[in-house]
Amino acid sequence: MKKLLQFAVLMLPVLLSYFTSPAQQVNQDSSSYQIMETKSGRTISTEELLGNLKKVDVLVFGEEHNDSIGHLLEAKILEGMIRMYPRTALSMEMFGTDVQPVINEYLLSLISEKNFIKEAKAWNNYKDYKPLVEIAKAAHTDVIAANAATRYSNAVTIAGLAQLKEFPEASRAFLPPLPVDTATGRYHEKFMETLGGHSMGAMKIYQTQNLWDAAMAWSVAKYAKANPGRKILQMNGRFHSDEKLGLVAQLKKYAPRLSVVNISCFSAGSADAKDTAKYAAIADYVIITDSGKVN
Repeated sequence: MKKLLQFAVLMLPVLLSYFTSPAQQVNQDSSSYQIMETKSGRTISTEELLGNLKKVDVLVFGEEHNDSIGHLLEAKILEGMIRMYPRTALSMEMFGTDVQPVINEYLLSLISEKNFIKEAKAWNNYKDYKPLVEIAKAAHTDVIAANAATRYSNAVTIAGLAQLKEFPEASRAFLPPLPVDTATGRYHEKFMETLGGHSMGAMKIYQTQNLWDAAMAWSVAKYAKANPGRKILQMNGRFHSDEKLGLVAQLKKYAPRLSVVNISCFSAGSADAKDTAKYAAIADYVIITDSGKVN
């Protein structure tokens, strides 16, 4: 009995962490992140950020996909938005529009998580996004599968955006309105800088990027039109929304009356973290994380 008690004491921290929500994990070490409101240059709390969303329709959270603190903050922000603005919907780059029925079935507890993960074609790091889906499920709110399905992305990469016109009408129901706008100017320049000047040959990689942006923007705009008054938290890689380019620019075309603000979240070790003068140009809110502080 004594050994059993000792084992229980040793395991207590592990058990407590298992039952701790993502938001609580972040709260336990608030020094692991900093939120800056770029228009004022002030560091603010998550509660202040949430309060600032009162007149905002869409919050676009641009993440780095491997940022552990960023993932925990996403969950905390979603929990807070649902608490302050009930029925806030979650829109995700991580799922294609064609799997929306699968997501809906899982949210209604009609299918198993195993089937959901397989048939919704969840990303390999789904564990990072599972808390978001489970928060939405517990709150009985919607999860929007926002991105273009991989088969359409691959078709564009090989043959360009014009290829989408060849798909049958039933398939085009999963795609944004055609033709998809191909952004020029700063967004194209950024994309080419990211490639490091390397040519992708005949591959239409940039057009694929535009498809992803348009698909996510269209998904958000369509949901907002069908559900007036509900707020939407849009999750995506930050390249899609930094400087309010990409999907933010596309969203302004699809739904110009929506109030949209963006977050750019990146680690303290990134190049952008060191260039504070550029923060205001990147996003309405910048979150700097120290991902070394949470496993």
